[in-house]
Parts: sequence; C-alpha cells; structure tokens
Amino acid sequence: MTRPWSRWQDWASVVLGVYTLLAPLWTDTNTSAMWTMIVFGALLAVTGLWSLATPGSVVSEYSHVVLGALLFLAPWVMRYSDYTQAAWTSWIVGVLAVVVGLAAVPAASAAHRGHVAGQH
Repeated sequence: MTRPWSRWQDWASVVLGVYTLLAPLWTDTNTSAMWTMIVFGALLAVTGLWSLATPGSVVSEYSHVVLGALLFLAPWVMRYSDYTQAAWTSWIVGVLAVVVGLAAVPAASAAHRGHVAGQH
C-alpha cells in the first residue's frame, strides 16, 4: 500500500496547480485568463493535496486528468488564446496535468484494491 504524502505524481499536480494559480503575476493576461488560471490552478493544487492525503483515491487522480483537459481547452473556450504567455501556460500545464494524473492511476488503483482487500 502506498503511504500518504509520498507519490511524486501528486506532488507534481500540487506544483503545477500552484504555478498556474500564480502565473497571472508574471504573464500578460486579461480578466478571463487571470480568473481561469487562478481557479484551475487552485483546483489542481487542492486535488493534488487530496491525492497525497488519500493515496487510494482513484477519483482524485482522474480529477487531475479532467482539470488538465479543461485547462488545455480554456484558452479557446475562455477566449484568451491571443495572450500568448497565458495560453501557453494553460496548454503546457494542462498536458502535464493529464500525464501525471494518468501516471498515478495505476498506483492509486493498487492502493485502493489493497485498502478494500484489507477491510474484508
């Protein structure tokens, strides 16, 4: 069973979330880009902490994947693709969030199975 606070993928999600949350401080944004990055960054960081605290939570890992995909699409949906720095931050962090989320799913699934088996 995986110990809490030990999976690198979840730490990566926290770092990616904090980076995205703070990125409007050093990137050129509009109001839409700023708030999109703040909200998605905060959600990604919080779900990363959730995953770290409960290593058997498969749902939290898939949350990283969904948030990453939404962050990747955000520059087009929220109309800030013309703000190059903000758009590239969203695209790169979005892809990385999907990758680390998918990379953590097998470990989270194994931890979940071990936890469920231990209850019987």
